[in-house]
Amino acid sequence: METVSTIAAVREQVRRWRSEGRRIAFVPTMGNLHRGHVSLIEAARRHGDRFVASIFVNPMQFGPNEDFAHYPRTPAEDGRMLAEAGCNLMFTPDVAEIYPHGSERATRVEVPGLSRMLCGEFRPGHFEGVTTVVAKLFHIVEPDIAVFGEKDFQQLTVIRRMVADLCMPVQIVAAPTVRDSDGLAMSSRNQYLTPAERQIAPRIYATLLAAVNRLRAGDSDFAGIERSGIQALESAGFRPDYFSVRQAQDLGPPRSDTSHLVVLTAVRLGKARLIDNLQVMR
Repeated sequence: METVSTIAAVREQVRRWRSEGRRIAFVPTMGNLHRGHVSLIEAARRHGDRFVASIFVNPMQFGPNEDFAHYPRTPAEDGRMLAEAGCNLMFTPDVAEIYPHGSERATRVEVPGLSRMLCGEFRPGHFEGVTTVVAKLFHIVEPDIAVFGEKDFQQLTVIRRMVADLCMPVQIVAAPTVRDSDGLAMSSRNQYLTPAERQIAPRIYATLLAAVNRLRAGDSDFAGIERSGIQALESAGFRPDYFSVRQAQDLGPPRSDTSHLVVLTAVRLGKARLIDNLQVMR
């Protein structure tokens, strides 16, 4: 695996692969990798001939009271994990490389509507930061395939809309959520949990599963399912931002005849803000 930190170096390597007729797959990350990230690389390997991963903690997607300065950074371990997973090129730019005029003055890309609901309501500007940096990375790497995890289902939906609206020639591939044995979705922010909080955290998955079981049984009382989810999470010790049933296709309000649904939640537990979701076909 080669490691580069400049846009010019990425483009030179990708140009070389293109001249050889290679198909490029890309996985953007913020580093501090875990098994969930490795699964994205493995998915990329099934869709491409050469694999690029970026590690960039993007300041634009963090709010003023969020954890940008303290977000865990583990570059040596990240490099080892990517190499073992079969990554060919690791791109590790600094902030000045991505935002030469500063992130505050950078041109921005926004997906209206989708970016302002759910997590967007509680983290204003977050998805604008995500779509801006992903658009830049797509223009830098010019991949055929890009892989995103289903754990952040709203992010996946926003990226898909951006790619469609801007006619980007990138196929977006969704990789399933990777979970610990007790159901907790893997996340870099899980390490913020104390041992006692870590024992509580699997209740997120259990609460989502209870909602999915009601939906599978034909229950269309979506508001009631949402209320039950909030109450269960609060009773377990979480501070929920939301617990919501939506149409999987566009995150719009569900109808009684909607066949593909997704139940999404974001909760706070101690210092951690955790997200998760489950899809259901009816």
